[in-house]
Amino acid sequence: MTKSTSSAPSQRMLRVGEQVRAAITQVLQRGEVRDDVIERTVISISEVRMSPDLKIATAYVTPLGVSDHEAIIDALNRHSKYIRGRLGPQLRQMKYMPEVRFRDDTSFDNYKKIDELLRSPEVRRDLDADDGDDN
Repeated sequence: MTKSTSSAPSQRMLRVGEQVRAAITQVLQRGEVRDDVIERTVISISEVRMSPDLKIATAYVTPLGVSDHEAIIDALNRHSKYIRGRLGPQLRQMKYMPEVRFRDDTSFDNYKKIDELLRSPEVRRDLDADDGDDN
């Protein structure tokens, strides 16, 4: 039997990623990380992607209502070892506790750009022209 070379995450990677996402969210909601930058910011974790060996968890976060995402991401990465240690109770079934890395989730910005493009006069004109061709 040959191993799949697909780059898509396995069901196990997706399931564990969701468990890690929920665990990190709980740690942040309970205010366990003592850092002014983190404590005064609402942080949304949209996704956690696991490495194939489940030893690295990359958390994609969006600080809400803050323009300087970099400061929040830096603070989270500074406290990543502490956060990793706080994940233990929720993830005790895992053989290895994953190293946690935080990245800025830019997908919302991409969705906004696509939406703006679709609403632009040029695209609307082209779409209206296509609708007229159906007659």
